[in-house]
Amino acid sequence: MSTAVAMVVSGPSALDTSVLVLNRLFMAVRVVRARHAFVLLWKHVAEVVSVEDESFNCYDFSSWTEISQLRRQFQPASHEWVRTVRFEIAVPRVIRLLSYDRIPKTRVRLNRRNLFARDGNRCQYCGRKFKTTELSIDHVVPRSRGGRTVWPNVVCACMKCNVRKGGRTPEEAGLRLIRPPVQPRFSPVISLHAGNEKYRSWKQFLDTAYWHVELRD
Repeated sequence: MSTAVAMVVSGPSALDTSVLVLNRLFMAVRVVRARHAFVLLWKHVAEVVSVEDESFNCYDFSSWTEISQLRRQFQPASHEWVRTVRFEIAVPRVIRLLSYDRIPKTRVRLNRRNLFARDGNRCQYCGRKFKTTELSIDHVVPRSRGGRTVWPNVVCACMKCNVRKGGRTPEEAGLRLIRPPVQPRFSPVISLHAGNEKYRSWKQFLDTAYWHVELRD
């Protein structure tokens, strides 16, 4: 166990908070849990990027610790907090790697998690929202008709709608897609985070067209 992880004494919720990681050029590259972010900060391979009044400041581990003491006093509800042996430290929302400048790939991986996130756990035929265990993956153009497993041809479907559609096209089954399936420009899971008020500081690193890159989570 690393020194940074060993020194952290807190409940699992704060240490499992999502933290956006930027490369040296301030491009979003991935999302990690807070416990991993603190290790990177402690090893001085990353710094905190704090968005403040539409600008941002950067802090190393030591200065972030000092800033945290002030925020704990005056803005306690603005962060999750990790208690160490000697002090409490705020969980950062964004960190930047100091020497990593590779540009991530732009392809978003097509997997069940990203697909359900893109469609918001909503059946794309009846429009109702379901638990992931109650959803299936449907090929708009069935595979038996040559339909491929690609973003524009797969959607979330509830069991009832999927059975109704069977091996037919939506038109043949009397169904209509609530919206056309498209390939996301960046990770749908991350876009769900960015829509949360808690992660609003992520948006300026995700909304710029130049930074529409794949995020691994």
